Amino acid sequence: MARGRPKKEQANGTKNNGASLGFEAELFKAADKLRGNMEPSDYKHVALGLIFLKHISDSFEAKRAELLADYPDGAEDPDEYRAENVFWVPKEARWSHLQANAKQTGIGKLIDEAMLAIEKVNSSLKGVLPKDYARPALNAVMLGELIDLISGIALGEGKDKSRDVLGRVYEYFLGQFAGSEGKRGGEFYTPRSVVRVMVEMLEPYKGRVYDPCCGSGGMFVQSEKFVEAHGGRIGDIAIYGQESNYTTWRLCKMNLAVRGIDADIRWNNEGSFHKDELPDLRADFILANPPFNISDWGGERIREDARWKYGIPPAGNANFAWLQHILHHLSPTGSAGVVLANGSMSSNQSGEGEIRKAMIEGDVVDCMIALPGQLFYSVQIPACLWFLSRNKGNGRFRNRKGEVLFIDARKLGYMVDRTRREFADEDVAKIAETYHRWREGRDYEDVPGFCKSASIEEIRSHGHVLTPGRYVGAETAEGDGMPFAERFEELQATLNAQFSKGEELAETIREKLSGVLA
Repeated sequence: MARGRPKKEQANGTKNNGASLGFEAELFKAADKLRGNMEPSDYKHVALGLIFLKHISDSFEAKRAELLADYPDGAEDPDEYRAENVFWVPKEARWSHLQANAKQTGIGKLIDEAMLAIEKVNSSLKGVLPKDYARPALNAVMLGELIDLISGIALGEGKDKSRDVLGRVYEYFLGQFAGSEGKRGGEFYTPRSVVRVMVEMLEPYKGRVYDPCCGSGGMFVQSEKFVEAHGGRIGDIAIYGQESNYTTWRLCKMNLAVRGIDADIRWNNEGSFHKDELPDLRADFILANPPFNISDWGGERIREDARWKYGIPPAGNANFAWLQHILHHLSPTGSAGVVLANGSMSSNQSGEGEIRKAMIEGDVVDCMIALPGQLFYSVQIPACLWFLSRNKGNGRFRNRKGEVLFIDARKLGYMVDRTRREFADEDVAKIAETYHRWREGRDYEDVPGFCKSASIEEIRSHGHVLTPGRYVGAETAEGDGMPFAERFEELQATLNAQFSKGEELAETIREKLSGVLA
């Protein structure tokens, strides 16, 4: 087993409380068996909607028990719950009611009514929850069994522990459904290990965090986890997002609610380019995984836009529109991490090379990372990470003006299965620590084959191409400290000598054979 991989344990079968790692996987296997012939894209909303319902009901019941013990008059006051960011759950929507009726043929209708009742009294959830459980295509027996399965999640745990376990389950299910859906799944879900690299690099301890194409909200969840893990206060970061796909926006709202994350997430079907919902926002941190190489983004309609400071992005590819939109929304001391297709690092088509050159000369590119293949659920387009900074001499860290760090991480990670790779914990730490040492000026050294701090002059000599492999070179061969180029020349000379000896030996054998025949 690769180091850093979570140790998989068997579920105990009696109390599925999430204490053992691997619990989420066992639960998903059981839930997936109930799916039958239903498409994952449809079943996703069925399962995630019920997990969400279980979560808010558990949180409500835990708070209600506290109030009954300490302040009975407040147990039926919705404001007492909202004051602690707990959703008010009407009697007909509580999980105990659904569980008691799980075996009834009308369970689908009861779930729909529960969702409507919750939306009616919680304005932030209006239009968010799935409400088509009563449709004929959904088998009532399957729904009942799924309710029974989900009923065991976080059973008996305290409020905070229950929220954490249900959050883990929701996040795991999102990832598994993304894998099942392939390219479509990749549109709403960024693999957790990629998000972790971005969050660990940027360290969003305090300030405004923004994602202009937020999908199901994974960037926000990991940002909050980072703050918690390092002893910070969740209230120290404010979260903003925008999403153009209504279904994905709903998934995001539920994902954040399960985690108890308060956020301003906007939706409109025109998207961030054509209807920027947060035009005045200047974020301290931006994390984004825009759709790769989008050709129909409507760029011809907004050619004269204030966001295109470094050049008008081509109408046939939105990559450099995303980069400039993100730079536009950064605060004067802000930084950003962006996932893009590898072509963005070297393409010269339709003026992309000129925009990249302007960004480099404008000194807003801080770090470039080449990622290994097979990290993403969608099509296997090689991807990279761009890290941008509005001002590399802003005083938060050392003055890095005129420098760019290149990291080649293509050899890192391990295969989860035959088709997908993940970063181990030490891979994430290695990448982030390298960047931090360079950024902070403490004991950083170039490592052949892995990282290189390059000057803008050096980047100019490479035609403003940002592919890390051009800068980091080849790693030193183990054992003798000889650079790869020298090692290769030595091996080639040895091989040529062996070929010559082989030819001499062949000639001698031919002469001997001809003597025998004579």
